[in-house]
Amino acid sequence: MAQLETSDFAQAVIDRMADCQDARFQEVMTALVQHLHAFAKQVDLQPDEWMNAIQFLTAVGQKCDERRQEFILLSDTLGLSMLVVALDQARGAKALAGKPGDKPTEATVQGPFFWPGAPQVELGADIAEGQHGDPTLYHGKVTDTFGKPIANCVMDVWSGDHDGLYDMQKGDSMALRAQLRTDQDGNYRFWSIRPTFYPVPVDGPVGQMLDRMGRHPNRPGHMHMMLQAPGHERLVTHIFVKDSPYIESDAVFGVRNSLVIDFPKHAPGKAPDGRTMSKPYYTAHYDFRLVPSA
Repeated sequence: MAQLETSDFAQAVIDRMADCQDARFQEVMTALVQHLHAFAKQVDLQPDEWMNAIQFLTAVGQKCDERRQEFILLSDTLGLSMLVVALDQARGAKALAGKPGDKPTEATVQGPFFWPGAPQVELGADIAEGQHGDPTLYHGKVTDTFGKPIANCVMDVWSGDHDGLYDMQKGDSMALRAQLRTDQDGNYRFWSIRPTFYPVPVDGPVGQMLDRMGRHPNRPGHMHMMLQAPGHERLVTHIFVKDSPYIESDAVFGVRNSLVIDFPKHAPGKAPDGRTMSKPYYTAHYDFRLVPSA
């Protein structure tokens, strides 16, 4: 058997996939092997460094459980999650090029704190009851790219608390998250708090990596939104607080200019939805445009 040299290993692995029956899988794995081997040669990877990398990935997996996904956090902080989102949107934009209609709402990362099964609430509900923070009315309309209102669109919404912690980081009870549906005119509204900036979890291997990189772990204040409606592509996105710290250096690279909005402050009185407020409050208005399914 011929001995393989450093320049031969990648091609040898690729050749072993000659009988692969999944063309896309073969394409992806071929590129992965090529780039992985090229990386090792570019940095002259040392045995102890490679073992440290294996131990790091092992620790990432060990930190995962049914609520915490350290691998998503790793992907987010390396910019890979947002790159995949951007590539997907680029494909969508290419498909829509030259067609009538407005630009769809931009997507961003889902993040590691989505929790399926959020309580279903009526329009106008206050999902921040019992939580500290500045009351905020979120409202707007959901349409397609032609401006047609989308009725009964399912919206999952969630955020951290006033201290930047998500419910699953604190205990077993859901808080500051809910699922609601748009009305017949595509309108949505709910009360929560004005989100604040917060650090991603740093008590695991990803936190150690960020520290060694000399990076801060913070995300600007944002409200998560996931929108789903029959006949339309699912949208996972945020709306960001315009004047939030770290808006220019989001630790997961998820900020999109079109998603950054003002959260105007209002004196006590009657809010736009008719609710009487005894203390100052904020509003956040944003209209979403979903892409019709092919």
